[in-house]
Amino acid sequence: MKTQPLPEVKNHRRIQHCRLPNKVKDQTDKLLRNSGIKLDLDWVTSVQANTSAIERRCKTLPGRRSIKKANQAAWLLKSVSCIDLTTLSGDDTENRVRRLCRKGRIPVRADILQKLGFQPGSITTAAICVYHEMVRAAVRSLEGSGIPVAAVSTGFPAGLSPYSLRLSEIGESVKAGADEIDVVISRRHVLSQNWNALYDEMKAFREACGDAHLKAILATGELGTLRNVARASLICMMAGADFIKTSTGKESVNATLSVSLAMIRQIRDYFERTGFKVGYKPAGGISKAKDALTYLSLIKEELGNRWLQPDLFRFGASSLLGDIERQLEHFVTGHYSASYRHAIA
Repeated sequence: MKTQPLPEVKNHRRIQHCRLPNKVKDQTDKLLRNSGIKLDLDWVTSVQANTSAIERRCKTLPGRRSIKKANQAAWLLKSVSCIDLTTLSGDDTENRVRRLCRKGRIPVRADILQKLGFQPGSITTAAICVYHEMVRAAVRSLEGSGIPVAAVSTGFPAGLSPYSLRLSEIGESVKAGADEIDVVISRRHVLSQNWNALYDEMKAFREACGDAHLKAILATGELGTLRNVARASLICMMAGADFIKTSTGKESVNATLSVSLAMIRQIRDYFERTGFKVGYKPAGGISKAKDALTYLSLIKEELGNRWLQPDLFRFGASSLLGDIERQLEHFVTGHYSASYRHAIA
């Protein structure tokens, strides 16, 4: 079906001057990779989580932070640049991954971008996330784009395959060209409070990654309490994780604001004590543009503008991008379009 031309938008270039932390003014703040620290069990066991206070804080956030019009469009474009565009289905094919990579290169339709004052290719997604078998296809499709490939690993999503195979899986994905490895932790270590085992496991995963960045998936919906979530977050950072991530997307409960607050406050404490900035990735269940804005607001309030860059914040998502694109077209035209006009792959 032929795409109808979009109408002109008055003052659309205001979007480029909105209050959006698109670039950090002090670019001398080059991100120093988290090398980890020795396991500090006194620190870990001192971590608590006031569940009722965390839930109250999160409940008020969507109502207090309302982003409208040009500011909303600018923040939605920021959200796009922080998406790990993902396909993790049993029926994935190389053709589907190639289509996903093309979408990652130009995530918002070219005509919409131009009406907003941006050239196609000036905004891309943060990464493409796939299973190991699809890493080579993704690497070939993204050649020259600068978009990294992330591979889920270590027996994703359950993390219950033999330990030696999990380590080998990381090495194979790195060898195939993956720039980032999303590993799943052994939930049993958290549930049994075996912090030494969790630390040793994550440290081995970090070493197996080599130069590839490590994202530790906590599967927070299966950890029981927010205190467990907070302590597991801290252990993973101590072991050298570059990112901590909420979920595989396969659990019954995935990313929530309460879990996010518990995790990012550990990121803040870890930074204040060690000087290492660790990234955060909420994943699973974030499919609406308004949810993305809420998460960005939470990150800005708790961690500051530096964490609103793709090297420190990601959304693990697929359908989210389609809804953001629909909202941007609404900003340009005043009308909502059908979802099939914004296919992901």
